[in-house]
Amino acid sequence: MEDQSKQTANNTEVTPKVTGIGGIFFFSDNPKETREWYAKNLGIEVNDWGSTFESRNIDNPDVKEALQWSPFKKDDTYFAPSKKDFMINYRVQNIEGLIDQLKKNGVTVLDEIATYDYGKFVHIMDADGNKIEFWEPI
Repeated sequence: MEDQSKQTANNTEVTPKVTGIGGIFFFSDNPKETREWYAKNLGIEVNDWGSTFESRNIDNPDVKEALQWSPFKKDDTYFAPSKKDFMINYRVQNIEGLIDQLKKNGVTVLDEIATYDYGKFVHIMDADGNKIEFWEPI
């Protein structure tokens, strides 16, 4: 297998891989009521997008990491083509190298890598037909 690692600015190797969970998304009959229930009963602060849980990177405690939690309306197409009621976002490093490896392994890649102010994103399908979102923070 061809080496898909890359070097960072400080010349450390960044192997393409999942490094954590970036988000948990699920369908709800009424996302607004679901958000309100979680806020009232569990104290989860929720905004229009959902809720962000922050933590520290164990190998680099100065780095804040985030896990996004959000209910989606059942008829939302964001999870398509998956027929499942959930989607997991995985935080990754070297998203380009990871996608290259997955393509070589015959994994279905649903879109091109998109870059935003807060990171790079791409979607794949796993062997069970679950849509998976990858996020590489910038």
